[in-house]
Amino acid sequence: MISSREGAGYIRRRRVCPSCGQRFTTHEYLAQPTLFVVKKDGRREPFDREKVLRGMQLACTKRPVATAAIEQAVAMVEAALVARAEAEVPSALVGELVLAELARLDSVAYVRFASVYRQFPDLAALQAEIGALTRELPTPTAGALTVDGQRVPTAS
Repeated sequence: MISSREGAGYIRRRRVCPSCGQRFTTHEYLAQPTLFVVKKDGRREPFDREKVLRGMQLACTKRPVATAAIEQAVAMVEAALVARAEAEVPSALVGELVLAELARLDSVAYVRFASVYRQFPDLAALQAEIGALTRELPTPTAGALTVDGQRVPTAS
């Protein structure tokens, strides 16, 4: 093993294969009880960290946001959900937590995600959201997530 470091909710290990010399990295996460997301139509599906990651990466495409920052934002969302100590969470909460993290990372990524997530009915609604964003850019302290002005507890 070359190195082992703790990240936001995971351990990153770098290793070298003894036979071929190839280096590789693993990210190890603590196994959590299965968290279910309740969709708008009532369906329940297991929380999928990779799905949240893909959505945030897509919103941040061609933006100056580091991959590590996106990974940390996903970890913050997941930690906030786990900290609720509930077996099921509404999909709306997941979406709002993602929006809060994207607003902190990059305002353009926030608008991209919001335009799909909130399904604005027309251009005026989208313009109103952009106007609200420019007036109220969130400045939460590191590690503090807020949804609708309320602080969401995160795992310490």
